[in-house]
Amino acid sequence: MVIEIGRLFAGARTYNGYEDRPVAPDLLRELYDHVKWGPTAANTCPARFVFVASDEGRARLSECVSPGNVAKVGEAPVTVIVAGDSRFYEEMPKLFPSRDYQSVFAGNDALIADMLTRNVPLQGAYLIIAARALGLDCGPMSGFDSAKVNAAFLPDGRWLANFLCTLGYGREDSLFPRNPRLDFDDACRIV
Repeated sequence: MVIEIGRLFAGARTYNGYEDRPVAPDLLRELYDHVKWGPTAANTCPARFVFVASDEGRARLSECVSPGNVAKVGEAPVTVIVAGDSRFYEEMPKLFPSRDYQSVFAGNDALIADMLTRNVPLQGAYLIIAARALGLDCGPMSGFDSAKVNAAFLPDGRWLANFLCTLGYGREDSLFPRNPRLDFDDACRIV
């Protein structure tokens, strides 16, 4: 499958409203089957994804987001809680069987935090790109109360919310005007 790059980047937008059209659970599984192949440091794969798709789940999640995001979460057929697994290293024997990375991470809170900080948002970005490639529209957001999300959806404390992303079939009338981006010379250096 060849995807035109504009669909993934320049032509893609952040949606704030969605058609009343469900996202099939099989499509969510296909989405993850692509996301899981994105590279992470030492193949740690620390991101975990909670697909909030039920009416009850969306109502609970709406209570955890900023007022400006309530309608978006309520209308989206799915909102993904992109979370980090604080004990991701327990999967290292499966994920990197040729080295004993489990003992490298176990008990090393600073290294665990570093891996979560760098790799969970990276895997979340893979989710956005893969969702767009599969024909879904996205609405990533950080306007939420992470303590409330964690208490409502991740109560054991092992997984911790990093950001949220709505998924569905976006309505063009929900788009804000396109904001500019920095040019190469403003954002990049070649050394």
